[in-house]
Amino acid sequence: MAVLKGTQTNDWLRRAMRCFDAGIAMLVSLLALWAMPHINADSDDYLFLIVIGSLILPAVGELMGLYQPWRGRSLYTMLGVYVLSWLAAIGVISLLLVATQTTQSFSRLWMGITSLAVLLAGSLVRTALYSYLRHLRASGRNLKNVLVIGQPNNISLLERRVSGLPHAGYVIVGQHLDTGDKAFMESMAIFAKQNAFKREFDEIWLGYPLVEGARVRELMSLLAGIPTSIRFFPDLPDIRLLNHRITQVAGLYSLELNYTPLNGPMRFLKALEDRILGLVLFALFSPVMLCIAIAVKWSMGGPVLFKQERHGLDGKRFRIYKFRTMHLHDGTHTKQASHYDERVTPLGSFLRRTSLDELPQLYNVLQGRMSLVGPRPHAMDHNDHYKDHIDIYMQRHRVKPGMTGWAQVNGLRGITNDVKLMERRVEYDLYYIERWSLGFDLKILAMTLTKGFINSQP
Repeated sequence: MAVLKGTQTNDWLRRAMRCFDAGIAMLVSLLALWAMPHINADSDDYLFLIVIGSLILPAVGELMGLYQPWRGRSLYTMLGVYVLSWLAAIGVISLLLVATQTTQSFSRLWMGITSLAVLLAGSLVRTALYSYLRHLRASGRNLKNVLVIGQPNNISLLERRVSGLPHAGYVIVGQHLDTGDKAFMESMAIFAKQNAFKREFDEIWLGYPLVEGARVRELMSLLAGIPTSIRFFPDLPDIRLLNHRITQVAGLYSLELNYTPLNGPMRFLKALEDRILGLVLFALFSPVMLCIAIAVKWSMGGPVLFKQERHGLDGKRFRIYKFRTMHLHDGTHTKQASHYDERVTPLGSFLRRTSLDELPQLYNVLQGRMSLVGPRPHAMDHNDHYKDHIDIYMQRHRVKPGMTGWAQVNGLRGITNDVKLMERRVEYDLYYIERWSLGFDLKILAMTLTKGFINSQP
């Protein structure tokens, strides 16, 4: 979907959220200062830092698109942008304190508590407001009226999507079917003149196959006289889009067909998430891993870890680590474990059922070769097999493989001896890649804690 003209925004909401972010930062900072009487805040230094810090957050947020319209954006994406803006604001404030050589003048405990409280308050209010707006739109209020123009099949597709997502807040109030002749364009010219200053719709949506680019361009020249948002929804029925966006290359606009949001600063943010949370989890599970290592060595002998090469980001090879769960055997060809597999030891069966055999992959995460959340890495010969049977299979490798993933927490794990079953798993993996956000990662990690460890598969 390409936006051909700037969309109208709810300026009052944007201004309110800027004021809220600044106000909540100031209020939380003052409350934290009041709750810590041991801090000497007689000078104006604390007040100055509170004011400056409260203004930096909305300023940084504006640069990062935090105050763009919420309609059509997922909650996880919005919260992810807020967290990124929060981190950037902390970075700017830290640089300011270092530059002015005043880092020793402020309580680190106060700054830490204040920062976390601002993040929590901002996230909670955004979640509540987002939920309220979804409910409001689903009940028929706060709607945007849409006029659709295009070919019958494309208009039908748009109508089905709008009716299936009432919480998005769009309602189709009219349509013009393109008959493909000159008379239609003449009627559009008259329509544009009639709606130049007064109209009953907020946006115009164009639904055409991508091959009708010339038709869309001609139509746009006629509709340019209507001062409203115009969106083009190209129909690419023969192409599986792995997310997509309009980019400019060498002065030309291009439709990037397999774009993932995990690029640039977002990839850095995810790497930061992996390092920080990975280090915390590694420290927490170190006693457990030590006990498992001793148990594996005592009950099975031989090596404690199972090491195997897998395909990672961009298909590059890396060595993955797991606790050994099987008797030593010839591993020339990968054979998936099955129920009552004689190779699996009693301890190994327990480790597999509880997913504790995966814990050494925390080291892979700290190495930067895996992520906490992402598509699970498959055996290399399985990749060689399925890439020839599932067209979009290798798109899983556009991101780092993960210890847990959207497919796994939805029950798609274990034995995959059916192409259809693997296709479902790949669809879940691509859904994650297309809609990645920091909030989505945290949701999957939370789901892993509640139902992702217990594995009924062998």
